[in-house]
Amino acid sequence: MKLPLATMAAALAALLAFVPFARAKAGAEARGAHSVSLLTDSSLSGWRLISEPATQMANVCHLGPDGVLWIAGKPSGFIETRASFANYRLHVEWRWAGHTGNGGILLHVSSGPMDRVWPLSYQIQLKHGYVGDVLPMAGAPFATPLTTPPGARVPLRSHLMPDSERPAGEWNSCDIVCRGGEILATVNGVLQNRIEGCRFTSGPIGIQFEGTPMEFRNIRLTPLD
Repeated sequence: MKLPLATMAAALAALLAFVPFARAKAGAEARGAHSVSLLTDSSLSGWRLISEPATQMANVCHLGPDGVLWIAGKPSGFIETRASFANYRLHVEWRWAGHTGNGGILLHVSSGPMDRVWPLSYQIQLKHGYVGDVLPMAGAPFATPLTTPPGARVPLRSHLMPDSERPAGEWNSCDIVCRGGEILATVNGVLQNRIEGCRFTSGPIGIQFEGTPMEFRNIRLTPLD
C-alpha cells in the first residue's frame, strides 16, 4: 500500500527531528558511562580533612551504606580530594540535615597552609538563599567582574537567576563544568553562574562547611575531552 505523499513527508520530518535528540542522548549516556564516583569507600581514604581546630575525619564525616555522606558541620573546615583534577564535569547532590546553613563546593584548591579553613580556591556557594554565588576564596582571581563593590567584606559574583534552591530537607543538585579558565554552575537545572579567566585551572575538589550539618550523595566526576 502506498502512503500519501504528505504522510511520508511528515514521517520523514519527524525522523529527522528525532536524530539530533537521539545523538545528544547517546552522547550524554556515553559521557555518563565514563563518570567516576568520588565517594568510593566508607573510610573516605580519597579525601583529607582540614578544620579549625584540627580533628579526625571520623569525628566530622560519615559515609553510610546508602552512599550518603553526612557532615557534622563542626568544627568549621573542609574536606578535599587527595587527587587533583582539571577539565571535568562535576555532579553533586546535597541537602540540609535539619536547619539550613552555610557550605560550599571548592574548585581548583591551590596549595598552601593545610590549616587554612578558607583555602585559595573558587567556591560555588551552597549557603541557604545564596546558592550559585561564586566566591574568589583567599583572593583567587578570575576575569569576570564581581557584583559586590570594591573592598566588600565578602567579594563575590552573585547568582544570575532567581533562587533555584529547593526547600530544606529536599535534595538539590549542582552541576559544574570546569574547562580551562571557565567555570559554569547549574543548580537544579538552572544556570546560575559563569566565570571566565580563572588563574587556577586544576587542583583538588573540596566540600566546605561552617557549623551546620549537611548531607551529600552522588558526587560524580566526568572528564572532558
